[in-house]
Amino acid sequence: MTEKTDNDHGNVPSRQRKRFPDISSRAYEHPADRSALVALRKLTGFDTVFKALSGLLPERSLRLLFLSDSVRVSDAQFSHLNDMLRDACYILDLEKVPPMYVTQDPKPNAMCIGLDEPIIVVTTGLVELLDEEEMRAVVGHEVGHALSGHSVYRTILLFLTSLAVKVAWIPLGNVAIMAIVTALREWFRKSELSADRAGLLVGQDLQASMRGLMKIAGGNHLHEMNVDAFLAQADEYEKGGDLRDSVLKIINVLPRTHPFTTVRAAELKKWSETRDYQRIMDGHYPRRTEDKDASVTDSFRESAGHYAESVRTSKDPLMKLVGDIAGGAGDLAGDLGGKLRSRFGGGAPRGDDGTGGAEKGDAGNEGGRDSGGRTEG
Repeated sequence: MTEKTDNDHGNVPSRQRKRFPDISSRAYEHPADRSALVALRKLTGFDTVFKALSGLLPERSLRLLFLSDSVRVSDAQFSHLNDMLRDACYILDLEKVPPMYVTQDPKPNAMCIGLDEPIIVVTTGLVELLDEEEMRAVVGHEVGHALSGHSVYRTILLFLTSLAVKVAWIPLGNVAIMAIVTALREWFRKSELSADRAGLLVGQDLQASMRGLMKIAGGNHLHEMNVDAFLAQADEYEKGGDLRDSVLKIINVLPRTHPFTTVRAAELKKWSETRDYQRIMDGHYPRRTEDKDASVTDSFRESAGHYAESVRTSKDPLMKLVGDIAGGAGDLAGDLGGKLRSRFGGGAPRGDDGTGGAEKGDAGNEGGRDSGGRTEG
């Protein structure tokens, strides 16, 4: 990894794009991703622990492997990718430009890994599949991972997944590790949504981001595909079927590190239409210099609010059932609370026989509700 210099970010993009000096990754991170990262960054000694772990993880081996058996992007090799990489780092104001490698693999893929320093790897299948603007969004996606520090947890996830296979013969050993892996995968799926947003901030072309996701799902056949129809698939996937389908969706997504492609496209389009996105484009966003003051409590509250809103607005049959049950429980609690307040509340003194005061209290409460307006739980 090289230090940032004027030459590192010197190339001008093919069209003028907005730049975001000192932008914090909190600006584009998904609420569930952001709350986990803010909490981890607040842990005393967190960096020390993971640097100690680096001796156990195959990071050095991975670096040597890519150096010896892949092509390192530079001015001399894949220079157009090198320009995109430097542009992405310039736009997101990433202090150091990560090394980037192209590796021979027909499957379109990209990743950002590493504990001490992130490295970006893209496959030949991806390079051959995407056009310039689509690829720019992907490079921005990976730079977003680097800025958020996702590469650390991705490397750990790869290590633990490999370890789970090796200890499968130990009673309960695989179960314990897979429980951690499952939790990391759930977090990582949300981190992918964060990185998609970073890719949009770098490319600043929503249609290119949509096309790239569509190609990853259906190959290089744009003349046979349509963005609106592709997004309609996501809507059909979310609301279609019955409770059995909802359970199958959960089973299908559990082993994945990435959300389904149609879901990613729909989530990115939804975010591009929010006030948060527009504020970033207008230059109003959290700054990296303010990260130390970020509140863990506020981040968790926002994450909890996001999940609650997702359940409330979801069209999925299971999520609708959960929302109905939660709403019914709330109505029941409110109704029960109102009856208890009506029977025992009001603060009126009880009569000598133990009943007169309660009756007066009931009348007072009822009158208060009639004059003040009835409230529902």
